[in-house]
Amino acid sequence: MSLLSFEEARERLLAKVLPVTASERVSTFLAHGRVLATALVSPIDVPPLDNSSMDGYALRAADVPAAGARLVVEQRIPAGGLGHTLAPGTAARIFTGAPVPAGADAVVMQERCAREGDTVIVEHLPRAGEWIRRRGEDIAAGSRVLAAGCLLGPAQLGLAASVGAAELEVLRRLRVALFSTGDELAMPGEPLKPGGIYNSNRYTLRALLENLGCTVADLDIVPDNLAATRAALRAAAAENDLILTSGGVSVGEEDHVKPAVEAEGSLALWQIAIKPGKPLAFGQVKKSGNPKLDAGETATVPFIGLPGNPVSSFVTFVMLVRPLIRKLQGASEHAPRAVAARAGFDWAGDARREFLRARLDEDGSVSLFPNQSAGVLTSCAWADGLLDNPPRQAIRRGDTVRFLPFSELL
Repeated sequence: MSLLSFEEARERLLAKVLPVTASERVSTFLAHGRVLATALVSPIDVPPLDNSSMDGYALRAADVPAAGARLVVEQRIPAGGLGHTLAPGTAARIFTGAPVPAGADAVVMQERCAREGDTVIVEHLPRAGEWIRRRGEDIAAGSRVLAAGCLLGPAQLGLAASVGAAELEVLRRLRVALFSTGDELAMPGEPLKPGGIYNSNRYTLRALLENLGCTVADLDIVPDNLAATRAALRAAAAENDLILTSGGVSVGEEDHVKPAVEAEGSLALWQIAIKPGKPLAFGQVKKSGNPKLDAGETATVPFIGLPGNPVSSFVTFVMLVRPLIRKLQGASEHAPRAVAARAGFDWAGDARREFLRARLDEDGSVSLFPNQSAGVLTSCAWADGLLDNPPRQAIRRGDTVRFLPFSELL
């Protein structure tokens, strides 16, 4: 079987799924991590009036022909207040954010003024427009503030609030079914039988899904038999948008996921030219009966079977499943952004594209975890990103490398 390149595997995955289309209105307070369903257009100018960007004195620049001019302070305008038209030869004491009174065309910061009773001595030659934020200079009424498909983070929510949006139309949360197979698996808190292992992937994958804003249906550990696996797939397909498993997708007598998915839909086993994470299963599971579908939904649910090694499962999720989830969620951007960094190590490279567990050091260089084995989950906890190394690419200390911070992946 020929190996798929990373790019080809990602393109195939993205081509197989469609975004959810059902939406709901939610409080802007509760919209963090959601995807905007319709563009947000501002009904107002921001700022709504010309205002001061400094504490100081509003005045006519022409009234200060030279530093040291004296002006009578005839009004005081706090933030939230509203002054009256400025008379010639006078100034207004003004505070940051307060509307600039009609007639004033400059603000002089208080540090460049001296106050003597009702008079201010202006020790600076002002320019027209100085320290004034103009009406609509940030956002003009009628302009698009946020595009549909925008992932709503703290800055986007603040921007929405700044134009008075108390609620936002967002796409519904993605529902993902997660389960594990394997009679060798035990949950933390349970005694390990001989040959058993604790199910770490269930915790890792659930947390990764929740970080992406998904609603997770955790179907626990499914017994190693065909009937139970088929029943789990049918239950998962009935209520969810994606089915995710780890391990168990092979051709062994005790590996029932492959025949179960094939019986309930279709399955392709891919070998991808990446390290770690070479094996990946992708398929579709039919929704049984006559399901009631939301607008835009199909009668099948995508299935992804990740490799069982914990690091392989982690890496294939963040590099391949994450973009697929973002597309399903309706997000306009799917790919993570890399940063250029300097290698603090030597590395021989590999025939496959490598995603090495790495972290940025204080001197700006990148270090690698000493053991890059697919079974060493310690490397993921130690790292703060992945180093994306092309096939057959040796790295020498000081080389520029492509670093993907976890802030872009988790």
